[in-house]
Amino acid sequence: MKRLIPISLLFASLSAFAADGAKVPAVEKYAIDTSHSGVVFGWNHFGFSNPTARFDKIEGSVLLDKADLTRSSVSVILPLEGLDTGVAKLDEELKGQDFLDTAKYPTITFTSTKVEKSGENGLKITGDLTLHGVTKSVTLDAKVNKIGIFEIPGVMKAQAAGFDATTVIKRSDFGVTKYVPAVSDDIPVHITLDAKQAPAK
Repeated sequence: MKRLIPISLLFASLSAFAADGAKVPAVEKYAIDTSHSGVVFGWNHFGFSNPTARFDKIEGSVLLDKADLTRSSVSVILPLEGLDTGVAKLDEELKGQDFLDTAKYPTITFTSTKVEKSGENGLKITGDLTLHGVTKSVTLDAKVNKIGIFEIPGVMKAQAAGFDATTVIKRSDFGVTKYVPAVSDDIPVHITLDAKQAPAK
């Protein structure tokens, strides 16, 4: 796929060997299921309303260690051509030079650098977010929805993992400053992610 901002999928190996030489369970690779994943963000508009928009395209993968989720990692690419506010003129404005400048920066990327447990089903996922040509460390508050077999009888059967996550980013940190603070600097983000393992051939 064509990108100006490549994202590394060369994660450090998460497989290890026990003291007696026995190999621990391998980390498994899951591909993000675009049709059942999404990213929604919002903002305050001059104090009058709180619109939202979404990214209709999402790509990437999860390296999952089901025995120890802190040894897992995630890599996500959001092609900005998939930005959708529901209003074509607003889409054009947000993609323009005053905001995301998608002609110059066609993707947003996130690559995790650390995963920590947070409560019974929670995770803190810290990673490098690249937006508008700027890379900053952000932390996602994530929830494990379900890990197990996804099956539609007669249609498909695969290992699957699902997560939801939230964070708040400050757009001025990434050089997107148009109309701040009248149009809010803080941008809440909600992510829902469905990832599936390719069936063995």
